[in-house]
Formats: sequence, structure tokens, C-alpha cells
Amino acid sequence: MSQQPRVVGIAGSLRDHSYTRLSVERTLREAGRRGARTELLDLREYDLPVYDGDADEPGDAAGLAAAVRAADSVVLGTPSYHGSYSSVLKTALDYCGFDEFEDTTVGLLCVAGGSFPTTPLEHLRSVCRALNAWVVPHQAGIPGVSGKFEDGELIDEGLAERVDVLGRRVVEYANIEPDPRCAEAIQNKGAGG
Repeated sequence: MSQQPRVVGIAGSLRDHSYTRLSVERTLREAGRRGARTELLDLREYDLPVYDGDADEPGDAAGLAAAVRAADSVVLGTPSYHGSYSSVLKTALDYCGFDEFEDTTVGLLCVAGGSFPTTPLEHLRSVCRALNAWVVPHQAGIPGVSGKFEDGELIDEGLAERVDVLGRRVVEYANIEPDPRCAEAIQNKGAGG
């Protein structure tokens, strides 16, 4: 890869001691070891009111969108909430669109208190495909998360490897040429081109 890719991670959790944030940070560390410039977009630091298309001043939405738009790859991390992804991540994604995600590589990560978080990962994959992003086939899910961390570190070796592989893949595929647009994106009136 001739150019150093830029990888941003978005932690879709506002908790102080967030397993989601810790997991996204680990993914970004691995991406950094693979030569990427990385940045965590910590949603606790953004003023993002619930999306209202008529709002004149949507807080820090422009800054968030600009950071995502500048990325070659984006890691989306979320806790599993009621079988889907978090509302704070949904709000952040509502402020982004085709300008931010089209032809961008996206890696998905989800933590869950219970069983493997398949459904939230599927929901995020659908959203990203509709925005013409290229979603990495590999994804990282961390079930039973509270028992998988100790002193801020992921201690389950198998899960740690999945998270690390995600970091490698978002660098490896940062400049992949995406497939033609999916049906959802073609029919979406917001899609450019």
C-alpha cells in the first residue's frame, strides 16, 4: 500500500468504563501497528442532538461528518441494546450519509452482555451497505463481555484475536475498489452519482 491509510473508530457507547470503547481502541491499536493513522471518535465528546433535518445548528455534527469523510476505513463499535445497535451510534450515523461512507471500508464490532451479538452486526451491515460502504466480511463480536476484560484489557485470547484481525482487515482493505452499488443504494434518492 503506497499511502498510509486513515482509520477512524466510532465507539457507540457513552459509558465511562465502556467495553465498546476498549474494544474499538484495541482495533485501532492493531490498525496502527499495520501502518494506519488512527483516531478514536469518542461520542462522549460530541454534542449530537437527536437528528432533525430542519435543525439549523446540529451541534458538532459537521465535525463528526468531516472526520468520517476523511477516513479510508471506519470501525463502528456498539454495545448490543435490545437486539440492535445503540441509539448514540444511530444518531451519529444519521448525521452521516453517502458523502461520508460511499466507497469507504467499514469494520464492525459489537459487545454484548449475553450471547453472540449477531443481530446488531447484521443491522449495521445493512445500514453501511445502503450507504455504499464496503463492509469487511470479518466482524468482531464479544459475547458475555463483562467476564472477558480485566484491568481494561481483553483477556479472552480467541476474542482478542478476532478484534485484532478486524484491525488488520480495515487496513488491508482500506483502498479496495468496492463492488457496484447494491439495490438499496440505487433506489435511495439521497445517493449521489
